Amino acid sequence: MAISRRNFVVLGASALGLAACDSALMGNGVNSDAAQKIDARVEATKNYLVTRYPGAQTLAQNAKGVLYMPLVTEVGFGVGAAYGRGALQINGMTVDYYSATSASFGFQIGAQQYAHAIFFLTEDALQKFRSSNGWAAGAGIEYATPAQGASIGKDTTELDPVVALIFGQQGLIAGATLQGVKYSRIIP
Repeated sequence: MAISRRNFVVLGASALGLAACDSALMGNGVNSDAAQKIDARVEATKNYLVTRYPGAQTLAQNAKGVLYMPLVTEVGFGVGAAYGRGALQINGMTVDYYSATSASFGFQIGAQQYAHAIFFLTEDALQKFRSSNGWAAGAGIEYATPAQGASIGKDTTELDPVVALIFGQQGLIAGATLQGVKYSRIIP
C-alpha cells in the first residue's frame, strides 16, 4: 500500500507531536529525573491494576517478568501513531526501561490514552523479549480484557507464555490493541 504525501506528513507530525509531548513531560537531559517519573507511574499503575483487577496480582506473582506501560497516547486521522514509556520488572524490581511505538493506516480518527501490562510467564518468553532488538507484539500474545482481569486463571497461565492486559482506556478511538507495537529498550 502506497502512502500519500499528505498522510506521510500527518503521520510524521503526529509522531513528532507525541515525541515532543513525551520529552516535555519526561525530560531527556543529563541529570534528568525521567527514570524516577517512569518508576512512579509504574508503581501507580501496578497499584491500580491489582486494586481494580485482583486476578492480575496472582498473574504478576507467577510471571518471570512484567512490562508495565503506564501511559500510551494514540492519535489517528487516517494514519495513526502511538507512543509511551514504561519499565520491565523482575521480582518487583525495575531492570530496564522501554518505549512503545506504533504506526497504523486505515479508517481512524481521534485520540486515546491507555495503560497496559505484559506478563512474561516463561523464562524463554522473557529472554526473547530482553534479547531482541525491538520486540514487536504480535500473534503470540493472549489478550485479556479488563473484565477478565479479575478472573485470569490457571488455564490461561499454563497455556500462554505471554499475556497482555490493556486497561484504563480514555479517549475517542474505539478499542486498543498491541498488535504491531514495537518495544525498544531506552535510557531515560
